[in-house]
Amino acid sequence: MQLKRLSPFSGRNCKAASINCGYNQNHRMMSRRTLSLFLSIALLSANWATVNAQTQGNRYFSETGHNVKGDFLVFYDSNPDALILYGYPITEEFVSKDGLTVQYFQRARFEFHAELPEGTRVQLTALGTETYVSTGESSKNNSLACRAYPETGHTICFEFLEYFDQYGGVAQFGYPISGFEYHENKLVQYFEKARLEWQPWRLEGQRVVNADLGRVYFDQLGEDPGLIPPVRPLDNTTSSVIKINVRAFMWKATTLATDRQLVFVIVQDQNLLPVTNASCTSTVHWPDGRNETTSLATNASGIGVLPLSFATQPQGSQVYADVLCSYHGLKNSTSSSFRIWY
Repeated sequence: MQLKRLSPFSGRNCKAASINCGYNQNHRMMSRRTLSLFLSIALLSANWATVNAQTQGNRYFSETGHNVKGDFLVFYDSNPDALILYGYPITEEFVSKDGLTVQYFQRARFEFHAELPEGTRVQLTALGTETYVSTGESSKNNSLACRAYPETGHTICFEFLEYFDQYGGVAQFGYPISGFEYHENKLVQYFEKARLEWQPWRLEGQRVVNADLGRVYFDQLGEDPGLIPPVRPLDNTTSSVIKINVRAFMWKATTLATDRQLVFVIVQDQNLLPVTNASCTSTVHWPDGRNETTSLATNASGIGVLPLSFATQPQGSQVYADVLCSYHGLKNSTSSSFRIWY
């Protein structure tokens, strides 16, 4: 790693009739259990929220499935670089274990202080100070490309200094509380309210990033992990789906040579909420080389079902199904399979 001014750190056949009879009996029992399990999932999923988002004084962030409202939203919107500096919300507003009304974001925690004058009641938690554990400083300072802060006895150098100045300086990050250190195989520098990281694999000009200390402090403080999963939008209006996840599974893992089968397709959004009316195609590849393509759409629970009927399939062969789903220009695919019993 070479340093330069303002550029620092340039994945058998079962022939006996009794055996066949036993298999058929067990097979039917397993199929009933599988179908019962699926029906239970479907009933539960009927209570899931439809993907949704924003009202006056409230914004729903589809990316993480959380609302930001009131003073916290005003504070978020007052910073034109909020997404870069704070990230998306990872909880709702709640009373923290330290007694403060807070909301966690990927890179920040907002605190509400009712005793302060209006316009200053939302403060940033000193995440850098709260999470900093020294690993020993790495000497990379250069007086020609650094600025010293006597308040804490540390300097800021190179592109860290550029980033610091560009995104708000002391008001945003607080004073530096460390020099350059290696944490998690990355070169970093801690500030009172943040940790800056050097990520050389990024494009030039984007290699300094504000670290995701929000979840780090959430876990460190022992907050309730049940606050992290996505929630419904406060106004129950529809919001954008920005990603779809597609899963498929078979009703029966094995079938007879002449039998029936069901292919279940589940489509969910980025927050694992059901996607209604996703358009899917299932292509079944039969052992004789024939490909059978069928279209289906998901219901209000994000589920589509494809029935299959077949006869005299080769025993021991594997039947594959490829599933491709799309929703408003978004696409994803998966596959599943079952075996014809010997």
